[in-house]
Amino acid sequence: MGEIWWSLLGAAIPVVVAGQAFRVKKRRAEEQRLQSARGRERSSDEIFVCERVCTSKRMLKKVGSFSKDPIPDTCVTVCGVSDLDACADACARTVCINQHQVPNWNDICLRRCQSECLKLSSQSQSS
Repeated sequence: MGEIWWSLLGAAIPVVVAGQAFRVKKRRAEEQRLQSARGRERSSDEIFVCERVCTSKRMLKKVGSFSKDPIPDTCVTVCGVSDLDACADACARTVCINQHQVPNWNDICLRRCQSECLKLSSQSQSS
């Protein structure tokens, strides 16, 4: 009977150790994720965020036909109080500069351009 308990205990120990290792790994991954998110926060001495938006082929493809008569291969760098503000202003000055007669198209153009700008911004900061 004692042999059975020792064998059960011998089998349980690796399971407990593996479970603990899994929890530690999961906790470290969560801490890493939170730390990288904190890296994007602005410190008190950083007042402005600058974003550069270009009417590249990639950007125009992402925005689609919602940008009306864009001027190809032009770029603008705009600073704002947040990533979103800077991207919105830069998009309005380059990709979505010419207004459509259908107002909804202008909103869609700005949303798509902002989304792409923010993606590119987060990729460049994580690199």
